[in-house]
Amino acid sequence: MSPTTITGTVNGVDVDRMGATAQAVQQQPSLAHFRFRAKNQWINGGHNRSTIKSFYGAGQEDGGRTKPFVLDADEPPVLLGEDHGANPAEYLLHALAACLTTSMVYHAAARGIHIESLESTLEGDVDLQGFLGLSDQVRPGYQAIRVTFTVQSDASPEQLRELAKFSPIHDTITNPVPVTIHVQAK
Repeated sequence: MSPTTITGTVNGVDVDRMGATAQAVQQQPSLAHFRFRAKNQWINGGHNRSTIKSFYGAGQEDGGRTKPFVLDADEPPVLLGEDHGANPAEYLLHALAACLTTSMVYHAAARGIHIESLESTLEGDVDLQGFLGLSDQVRPGYQAIRVTFTVQSDASPEQLRELAKFSPIHDTITNPVPVTIHVQAK
């Protein structure tokens, strides 16, 4: 992302600041390392709550957030929940949609591509046999996810699809990422 000739604001993005950020990271790569955090607590049944506040990035602990973001998760009644929030599979679709959108908008801005409107629809297929342990032939997670964008822009669909490849969440769910799980008894 190096907006060298584009200046001002494009798609609501300050391209000058984006360029300064890219230049700072290029000169000091350690500024690119971020550590995001979430803390979760089980409430009852499928209901649990995550709080997200602090993160480390740009060489320091961030202190700008005065209040945490609070995200409730639950399951719909058909999956034994009480609908206190979206379920984790739906949050994953949200994370993917939000990251693909942000990546497209930011990278379009860096290239001087104007976006008038951008909407997406996501669908994912899960077979509960995997989650319930009824089949080792069925994975517990999504079998497939489909994303459809409707975009009004001066760029072609091919150009916009190319910009989506920069999405960290898309990369995370399409490539194996090591996840370490530690359980501590109280």
